[in-house]
Amino acid sequence: MTKNYGSQSMFTPLQTVLVRRPDAAFGNANPARWHYTAQPNLTRAQAEHDAFVGLLNESGCEVIYHDIALPDHADAIFTHDPTLVCDQGAIVLSMGKPLRAEEPAAQAAMFHKLGVPIHYTLHGSARAEGGDLLWIDEKTLAVGLGFRTNAEGMRQLQEALPDVNVLPVHLPYYLGEAACLHLMSFISMLDHDLAVVYLPHMPVPFYQMLQARGINMVDIPEHEYATMGTNVLATAPRQCIMLRDNPITIERLRAAGCQVKTYVGDEISLKAEGGATCLTRPILRNG
Repeated sequence: MTKNYGSQSMFTPLQTVLVRRPDAAFGNANPARWHYTAQPNLTRAQAEHDAFVGLLNESGCEVIYHDIALPDHADAIFTHDPTLVCDQGAIVLSMGKPLRAEEPAAQAAMFHKLGVPIHYTLHGSARAEGGDLLWIDEKTLAVGLGFRTNAEGMRQLQEALPDVNVLPVHLPYYLGEAACLHLMSFISMLDHDLAVVYLPHMPVPFYQMLQARGINMVDIPEHEYATMGTNVLATAPRQCIMLRDNPITIERLRAAGCQVKTYVGDEISLKAEGGATCLTRPILRNG
């Protein structure tokens, strides 16, 4: 029987993806509590999300909706963070943001419904969020160590993935503990030899490692960092989806041979600190 899960890549063709449509918890989010720039408009947010899902469908993805109840969990639309899917099944993570504590168990229940086995569950003091976990290739997982992911989380990920080289990447303080700075806030992989990056946040050893592997880096302009120019979802090598508000980055990616689709994310992204990658949990990629 063909396996319906496995995703140890950021850029091989995306076959199946989990999303969550904005609901009342998102529409009623208190900006101060959730660290949003403003309260989302639910009607517009749902329309934006529907259009975003349309782009996923156009790209050939099977889209599955996460429908497990999560009252008062505004960030649950960002399905990327509570789990990681590897070749053996789902790894259930443990959120560094306390307001998101119930999301991993809810996604685990969703995977049970889908027949995706739970390979490992982080426990104890371990913390890790999906936005800090970047596949460089199928045997190399970079782990951002910061306010959302800790050393024990990385140790347990290595235990869960003994055949994978788990590499620490130390993150900057930036705007502090309340803000969301993930590893993937400043890098997205678009092909085996291409990444889009925001160089001022790149730790030097990490930058040098990517250089040594022959990975070309498209740097974004400073003013497009706030509009998530680095938060780019690859649906296949050099085929990607990103926020429309980044014209210089889009031009640079197209010059690097990328086919770029854009979406409007005023409500679902710009107000809520989560871009195209954050809105998706890849379940199956064909490597």
